[in-house]
Amino acid sequence: AAFADQDLEGDLYDVAIDTLEKAGFEHYEISNFARPGHRCAHNANYWANGEYIGFGVGAASYRNGVRSTHTRDLAAYVAAASRGLKIPDQSERLEGAQRAGEAVMLDDAESRDVLRVAAEAAAPEKVLIAGVGRESVKATVELAEAAARFAYDAVLVRTPTYYARQMSSAAVLHYFRSVADRSPLPVLLYNIPQCAPYNIPVELASELAQHPNILGIKDSSGSLERIRALVESASAAPRRTVTVTPIFEAVTGRMLAPKTETTGTFVSAVDLAGGVALAAAPSVAPIKTRAKEVGFQVLTGSAAGLLESLEAGASGAILGFAASAPQACQEVYLAWKDHDLKLAAEKQQRIAGPGQRIVGELGISGVKYACDFNGYYGGCARAPLLAVTAREKAEIEGLLAGIRN
Repeated sequence: AAFADQDLEGDLYDVAIDTLEKAGFEHYEISNFARPGHRCAHNANYWANGEYIGFGVGAASYRNGVRSTHTRDLAAYVAAASRGLKIPDQSERLEGAQRAGEAVMLDDAESRDVLRVAAEAAAPEKVLIAGVGRESVKATVELAEAAARFAYDAVLVRTPTYYARQMSSAAVLHYFRSVADRSPLPVLLYNIPQCAPYNIPVELASELAQHPNILGIKDSSGSLERIRALVESASAAPRRTVTVTPIFEAVTGRMLAPKTETTGTFVSAVDLAGGVALAAAPSVAPIKTRAKEVGFQVLTGSAAGLLESLEAGASGAILGFAASAPQACQEVYLAWKDHDLKLAAEKQQRIAGPGQRIVGELGISGVKYACDFNGYYGGCARAPLLAVTAREKAEIEGLLAGIRN
C-alpha cells in the first residue's frame, strides 16, 4: 500500500492546527483539541502521571507506579468476576526515571557530550555540577569520572528509580555511600520525590552527611519543613576546609589550573631585524585564596520557596526557573545576602508565580520556551514530551514580561 507524502501530511497538520485554534480550540496534545475548560480530564491526569483505575475487559489501571491491564479474554473476565476472584491481568512497573525530566532521555554518549560542551562554554569562576544519577553504582561512577575529566567541581546524584520497591533505606544508604566512596568528585544528594519515587528521609540524609565525600543535598520536594529539618540535622555533620576567594566566593578547579598569557606578550620576528629569539608566554599571576570551613550544605530546588529556604538556613539553590531567568533568581539571593529582606521579598514575589507555572506545571517544554523567549536557547523537547501550545506560549510570555534579561 502507498503511504501519504510526509511533507503533505505535515502541511495538512499545520493547517488543521491553525484552523482549529482560530475557531477557539486549544491544541493540548498531538491529535487532541478542545474548547477552553473542556480538555479530557483522563488524558490530563495520565500525562501528569496521575493514578487511575480501569473497570472492564482490557481496562488499564495505574497505581503506586505499577500499570496493570485486565485480560482481554471476555470469558476469563466473566468467570473470575462471577466468582469474586481477582481479574486476570498483566502488570509492569514503570521506570520512575521516565518522569524525571529531559536529562534522563539522553544516552550515556549524549550525556558526556552535554557535560563536555557545558564545561567548554563555562567561565572558570562558575561552579560546575554534573547530574550523573544512573540506575547502578557502576554507571553512576563512570559518568562521575567523565565529569572529573571535564573539570567539574561536584556531581549531583539522584536515587535509582527502576527497582523502586527494592529501594529501602538500607539500599539507598548503600547506593549513595558506594558512589561517594568511588567518585573522584564530591557528591551532592538529589531528592526529587515528584519524579524519583523515593523521598530521602531526613534521618538518612543526616547519616549520609557523615561521609567525607558527600557535601550536601539538593531538595526539590518543595517542603519548607523538610529544608528546616535538613538544616537542623546537618548541624552535626563534620566540617571540611575548602578554598575560597578573599571575599569568600567559591574557587573552582579551573580557576586554579595553570594559565599562560596568550596575546600581547610576543615580539614579532620582523622586529628582531633578523635576530633569532625564543620566547615563552609568561605565567599569569595565581589568584589569591583563603581557607574556609563549611558543613553539610542544604540547597533548595524550589524557586517559590527560595527566600524562606534561605531564611531557614539553606546555603543556596539550584533552580529550574533560573534556566530562563537567572538574574531574577539571583536578585532574591543577593538582596537576602545584603540583609534587605523587604527587597528580597519583593524579588521573591516576582518569580514565585511564574516559576510555579512554567517549571512546576508546564514542565520541560515550558522551561525550554521560556529560555527561547528570554534570549537563551531552549529548543524543542525530546519526544514523547509535547511542545507548549500557542496559548501556553502567550501565557509564558506574559509571565516573563517583567522578568526579561
